[in-house]
Amino acid sequence: MEAGSSRTLNRAVAAALAVGAAGTAAVMGVRAHRAGSSAVPEGPRPSQEAIGAEFAQPAADRLSELIRFRTVFSRSRDEIDLDEFTGLINALERLYPQVHAHLERELVNGHALLFTWPGTGNNAGTGAGPVVLMAHYDVVPVDERDNWTHPGFSGVQDGGYVWGRGALDDKGALVAILGAVESLLQDGFTPSHDIYLSFGNNEETAGDSAVAAAALLYDRGVAPWMVLDEGGAVAQDAFPGLKPPAAVVGVAEKGILDVELVTRSAGGHASTPPKMGATARLARAIVALETKPFPQAMPEPIVEMLRRIGAHSGLGLRLVTSNMWAFKAPMTKLFDKLGDETRAMTRTTVTITELEGSRGANVLASTARANANIRIAVGENVQGTLERIGRIINDPSVELRVRGGHEPSPVSASGNEQFALITRSVAAAYPQAVVTPYVQTGATDARNFTAICPAVYRFSPLWMDVDDRASLHAVNEKVRISSLGAGVVFYRELVKSLG
Repeated sequence: MEAGSSRTLNRAVAAALAVGAAGTAAVMGVRAHRAGSSAVPEGPRPSQEAIGAEFAQPAADRLSELIRFRTVFSRSRDEIDLDEFTGLINALERLYPQVHAHLERELVNGHALLFTWPGTGNNAGTGAGPVVLMAHYDVVPVDERDNWTHPGFSGVQDGGYVWGRGALDDKGALVAILGAVESLLQDGFTPSHDIYLSFGNNEETAGDSAVAAAALLYDRGVAPWMVLDEGGAVAQDAFPGLKPPAAVVGVAEKGILDVELVTRSAGGHASTPPKMGATARLARAIVALETKPFPQAMPEPIVEMLRRIGAHSGLGLRLVTSNMWAFKAPMTKLFDKLGDETRAMTRTTVTITELEGSRGANVLASTARANANIRIAVGENVQGTLERIGRIINDPSVELRVRGGHEPSPVSASGNEQFALITRSVAAAYPQAVVTPYVQTGATDARNFTAICPAVYRFSPLWMDVDDRASLHAVNEKVRISSLGAGVVFYRELVKSLG
């Protein structure tokens, strides 16, 4: 935990308590005491490294091989090396023979995979039903100019980690799911309910394979009881004041909107620049978006997250989080100061990801472009977001072109049997973790399944500290080998608990 974040949190807690001092402090204290009493008591627990140890190294070896396949998808089909995708699919058949012998495998939309594990139907009278477990095996590119400790597609193991692109996002979860199913088949296990494994090949480009998989299940009359995709993780130091790791389970995800900002001018020679040419007006629009952020709000899943985190924290924080009816406003402001992760949970964010102007050093740009990648907060929508962008820029000469987007997802419940099943499965793999709902700030394939299932969750059972989380889509992506073993335990427990 960073010292600055702790000091900020302590000051915010003190200020919040001052707000509640007039007449309600006693009630708040009782609530805080009850919240602490409801927390899981500490006691002897097995070491984290010992959990799933028998599965860890086989999973690491398989992951190392899969990382070497450069499964980088692209919106430009001529930039895709389909041999890499085919090679990975063939490798899976060799690495997981029981899965391929007992489950039906289909290719969806070219190179996405859908496995069907038929259930016995012996538990048909229970509340559970078909389950979809998801991952994706496409990855973002590796910039060869970046200084990786080990090459990005090497799959190197150093005794504690597997290194390479996709280790965390999302081939690590893929091998955990398949490792769990492979081992259960070796044990002679057959689930009571049908289980589907849906593995995407173009998630990183917001592709259409998950749409096709969801449509295929819908056409067959499959109504999943639960869908579980990547998303949150077992995050160490995720929140100041919380000592145990937080297993954050996404119950919703923000929407996405890509908007191209376009400005035009006459162009010409750079020796005679006009006032407020295309690039200057584009720069002014970008600065406006940076300096005038969207308003903050705290959706209900984040309130519940704070309540659960507070129950496992010190009394000061617990006084606040158990009385969010009084402290929601100051805590919302606090989230803006704690860091990028918490800031993104409470507002629509806008970032410029692509810039284009003149292609000559001494040529004025006749057209300047920028792409604004917008993550729409739960409770807002695409149309309202686009209108606010226009008001912030406040320049009719800046053309706004919508390149694509989708609304925020519906919010899945955190008090139902599905969430309880995830909680029990986390306890089997990471007994010290505090399980809590949250809002997924990134996009996942799971959003395409919300039309056919009301219980869609986003969670990867992999341990990540601050550095691990920072490596997602960045340099030196790697995953703990012990975490892969625990991930197998998580999925084994989840599948077995279905009956």
